[in-house]
Parts: sequence; C-alpha cells; structure tokens
Amino acid sequence: MTHLIRAATTDDLTALYDLSKLTGGGFTNLPADKGTLERKLAKSAEGFAREGQNQGDDLYVFVLEDTRTGAIRGTCQVFGEVGADRPFYSYRLSTLTQKSEELGRIFRNQTLSLCTDLEGSSEVGGLFLHPHERAGGLGMLLARSRYLFIKQHRPRFGNRVLAELRGVMDQAGHSPFWDALAGRFFGMTFPEADEFNAVHGTQFIADLMPNAPVYVNMLPESARAVIGQPHPTGRAALKMLENEGFVWDCYIDIFDGGPTVTAATDQIKTIRTADWLRVAGPIEGNPEKAETRMLATGMLDNFLCCYGQVTMTGGGELLIDQEAFDRLKLESGDRVLSVPRG
Repeated sequence: MTHLIRAATTDDLTALYDLSKLTGGGFTNLPADKGTLERKLAKSAEGFAREGQNQGDDLYVFVLEDTRTGAIRGTCQVFGEVGADRPFYSYRLSTLTQKSEELGRIFRNQTLSLCTDLEGSSEVGGLFLHPHERAGGLGMLLARSRYLFIKQHRPRFGNRVLAELRGVMDQAGHSPFWDALAGRFFGMTFPEADEFNAVHGTQFIADLMPNAPVYVNMLPESARAVIGQPHPTGRAALKMLENEGFVWDCYIDIFDGGPTVTAATDQIKTIRTADWLRVAGPIEGNPEKAETRMLATGMLDNFLCCYGQVTMTGGGELLIDQEAFDRLKLESGDRVLSVPRG
C-alpha cells in the first residue's frame, strides 16, 4: 500500500481545511475554520517539540498521506491530557431508585449529571478519512496508529484513554439532544454552539449550564432515543474502539448526547500486543508466506506508520517489503513497533 501516517506540519493546513469541509459538521476536533486549524497545528508542533517524558497538555496531529501523489487523505489526533487547562465536561447517566411505601411501588429514574470525572485521561479523536478512501483498511490504519504512538511515548500519556463519538443529528446538522436540553439555556443552535466550542473552548458551558441533575424522563422522546448513540457514520468507529477494549461507562457528550468510551491505556489491544522487533533488511523477491502487519518507527515528529509485508528470520528479526522499508526510512538493524493487521 502507498499510504503513510506521519506527523502533521503547518504545510498541511490547506489540506486539513479541505478535509474539514467534508465532515458534515459536529467534528469539534476538526472544525471548518482555518484560524482554529492553524492554531491546532501550532499546538501540535509544540507538543512534538516539548522536551521531557511526563504527561502534559499536548496535542499531536497526524495525517494520512498518499505517497504516490503527496495528497492528504485523512487525519487523526491524540491529546496527552484532557482537563489540564480547562474543565472537561461530560454528562454521567445514572439511576436513582426511590420507593413509596404508600403506593407499594419502586421507581427507578435515570438522571444526567454534569461532571468532570474524566479529567486527567488522554484522548484519541479527530479521526476523519476522505470519503473516497474508505476501503482497504485505511480507517483502521489511522485509528490504530495513535495507539502505536502512545506506546512509543507511554510516559506522556495517562492511565486511561477516552474517545468521544459524534452523536445523532439530522441532515441539517441539528441535534435533538441539544435542542431538548442545552439549547434551552444557551440561545444557540447546535451548529452555532459546536462551532463556538471548537474555536473558543468550553468555559461558556461552565458559565451557563445548570449544575442540577436532569431527569431523563423530562426530556422528549426524540432526545431520550439518542442518548449514548453514535451518529450512523460513527458506528464503524465505535466497533473499532470496542475491538480495542473501549467500553461505554455511561458518559455522554453534553452537546449531542453521543457516547464517550474509555479504556485502561495498557489494556488497549494494539498497545498490549505490539512488539518491538529488529529489522534485518528488505525482503528479496516476493515470498508467498509474507504477512501484512502495521509498522511504526520514529519518535515524536519523526513518527511514521504504514502497512507492510513482513517475514521473520530464523533469529526473530523482520524482513520487510522494499516499498514499506523505504517509506519508513529504515536501515538494517533499526527497531520497529509491529502489530498484526487484524
């Protein structure tokens, strides 16, 4: 395959902006706003350049490049720590049980409580693949490359990783959850609030959102039906996250009600199963028993990741197909992080 994951640079601004216009809205981490994207790339550059190996409020932006053409066909992001410089809000869905002796009945009511429980976690997000590239495992390459980066730089990340999935909205970009709840307090449509959040952050939530628990039964059916449900286009992403070991623990996005899933960092499947292996050199010829694996090398802004065809030597070293060997800028004796494609 000719696609490569690499660290984004300021030269990728136009390409990222073009991708952002294809998202259909609701992608807070990839807003169609050039100024915001420019600031994201600047923050990403600071994160890659930061010295030290402690967890911090870093952002790492990556792009998927077609090495034949140089075109940017996808992107993804990793956040070192959420809630470090501003509150990270979620709704927690819980159940309140009450009993009436007079009526002889037990009532169980679900409530939504505003919380910052997930602060200190790392986050994977901002994943978007060009609609014409959604085949051949490129979405999986983007998603899993983030876990290989985390493993390479493990001290920079927390003990828990979260992922927020876009919630359900109509074709015009309006969210029934927002319209039923937060929209009543903010005087904004969902697209307006989402854009404001992407550009200015979440402080306006703390300023205006009521702190009292919300009884789910008081919301209209249209809002209740979408609580914890991903946007239809995000179901494949949710499945990939679940395959990695992420679970939904009743946290939802306060804007659109989409699910926030979490996993213990060291138990994420890709992180747990990836191995450091030494490279013997490129494969000669085209062996029939070659296996497709994900391969990653390079630290921080030199990080590179792609699929490659590999075989093992009798000494446990890797032979890698010439194309991937060159794409990853490898030399014999280098180490790569390797994990099966499936």
